Amino acid sequence: MSHKHPVRTIAIDGPAGAGKSTLGLGLARHLGFLYFDTGVTYRAVALAVLRRGIAPEDEAAVSALAEGLHIEVLPPRPDDDLPYLVHLDGQDVTRALRSPEVDAVVSIVAAFPRVRRAMVAQQRRIASGRQAVVVGRDIGTVVMPDADLKIYLDASLEARAARRHLELTQRNVASRYSDVLEGLRQRDRLDSSRADSPLRPAHDAVILDSTELSAEETLAQALALVEARNAALAPHQSAP
Repeated sequence: MSHKHPVRTIAIDGPAGAGKSTLGLGLARHLGFLYFDTGVTYRAVALAVLRRGIAPEDEAAVSALAEGLHIEVLPPRPDDDLPYLVHLDGQDVTRALRSPEVDAVVSIVAAFPRVRRAMVAQQRRIASGRQAVVVGRDIGTVVMPDADLKIYLDASLEARAARRHLELTQRNVASRYSDVLEGLRQRDRLDSSRADSPLRPAHDAVILDSTELSAEETLAQALALVEARNAALAPHQSAP
């Protein structure tokens, strides 16, 4: 796909624990773009479900609620340590989205096809018309098939489990590597076998394998991709 303008939208997909959030946030900060982790829209649905007292397993009620929500993702305030702000029906819920209660139900509500379709529509609206790095599992294939640059960030299951285990340990969350490994293996199975927008690289995505790379090296490679894309647009401008 040929673009006649500099890269404005970057889609990052990949399996759980590949480092998508770290890469997406690093790219967004470096380029001055909005960082948009689409998982927050599903977390917003989970939070709304909990606040309304709806059973997370009640597909019809959860889907109807999701279709009526309005979600906004905004750049963080300059003095804030947050990667972005999330507003749910006009209320700032950014910190509430990371609660253990939301963690416990988000994967249930995110599996419902009507919820996914409603959130894809919100995600497209949030990302449209702005410079954004959009992170998820179906961005290049479903949410933003016209993104200027698509990166599929991969890493071996073992490397992803080791990183996730280290991250949990650093946050003082008790975890065993074997449990993390098995959890990610199950997550991969669910993500890739899902009927609605399964996890797979877009046909025009650049596969970036971070198994042997540090976060800094992964970011450097992604920035090089952006620069190469932009340079390809102006081959004649560098001539004297």
